[in-house]
Amino acid sequence: MFPASVPARLVAALGLVVSVTACSSTPATTSDAFSVWDPYPQFTAESEWAKTIDKCGTEAGVRIQRQAYDTTDLTSKVLLAAQQGTAPHVLVLDNPVVSTLAEAGVLKANQDVGLDASQVSPNLAAAGVVNGQTYGTPIGANTLALYYNKAVLTGAGVDPASIKDWDSLNAALAKVKASGKKGITFSAIGTEEGTFQFLPWFWGAGGALTDLPSGKAALELWKSWLDNGYAPNSVVGNTQTTSWQEFATGEYAFTENGTWQLGNAKKAGFEYGVIPIPGRTGGAAPAPTGGEFVTVPAQGDKDAETKAGRIATCLTAPDKVLASDTALTYISAVPSVQQQQVSAQPELAVWVQAVQNAKGRTGDNLGTKYPKISQPLWGAVQAALTGAKTPEAALRDAQASAK
Repeated sequence: MFPASVPARLVAALGLVVSVTACSSTPATTSDAFSVWDPYPQFTAESEWAKTIDKCGTEAGVRIQRQAYDTTDLTSKVLLAAQQGTAPHVLVLDNPVVSTLAEAGVLKANQDVGLDASQVSPNLAAAGVVNGQTYGTPIGANTLALYYNKAVLTGAGVDPASIKDWDSLNAALAKVKASGKKGITFSAIGTEEGTFQFLPWFWGAGGALTDLPSGKAALELWKSWLDNGYAPNSVVGNTQTTSWQEFATGEYAFTENGTWQLGNAKKAGFEYGVIPIPGRTGGAAPAPTGGEFVTVPAQGDKDAETKAGRIATCLTAPDKVLASDTALTYISAVPSVQQQQVSAQPELAVWVQAVQNAKGRTGDNLGTKYPKISQPLWGAVQAALTGAKTPEAALRDAQASAK
């Protein structure tokens, strides 16, 4: 059966408040059905995703009862359901939460349920590794890169292929400003979105999340962009959506954003391109992975868990996952499927490269420590960009808070 309670420290790590006594117990499924919970309420029963779930249930010999929740609601509902013994058989959830639920005893390790993640790229599977065991498998991934406006760069005399490191990027931004256009916009808001956008620069500077001052050069870079007028002061309040809206005006050379903006990019009304985020001294910087894992919650019933493992394996199998990844605007976690995506859409090649270089935010066995690091980190970014602290002092204070 499920743990009698989810450890309070794990609930706190997620910033969640779960009250069992305030809610009545609602079974996750009827007695003759297998439940699948996912964060895709936008996909109706007629969608390819829903049809794939049904196919996988049929192959496992069970009837599927699917429930979809907003991402912000899903984790708290799962924690509550785990306390009540009504968690779903298969759970699709945001990858940074996997390690938290694994440590809480909510999830079963892949080896215990026969969930096969062997065809997944190791760097993407790493977000589900806790103390040497893997929990779940990614359905796909999104990540970050730099979109650029071709007309703005051409007008400034900048060849995007020349941008290989921070020095060449800064040189390009200076030319763009001199041409009368705006340089770069991004999200530095004081939430996880801000940390998500900062991490490629932090990691690209050689920073380690266990040593926040090690990423000082990245924060100095961002601050210099504001000081030099290469980036607007609005970045401190920008979400990834509002920074995209700034880019969509056609005035900016670059924006840092993700694969989920590809549809909007095609509607922007100007020619665009995409390049990897450069590391400080060259090469593509590791960007954090977004996207969900398909996992198997504990049921206390070996047969049910094994069937759930078969369903989860089916949902992420190369012969089925392409349609789901396409619908989600994800890059597949399976290299062979990535090749199919690039063959169908050559413009995805740069995104495949970015995903191949990406890192999980909870990797390096950070697990539930990550939220305690991320929040002080986005606070440090805010403090430095607003001038409240120097980058060095902001990161030093963030490190003390994280401890």
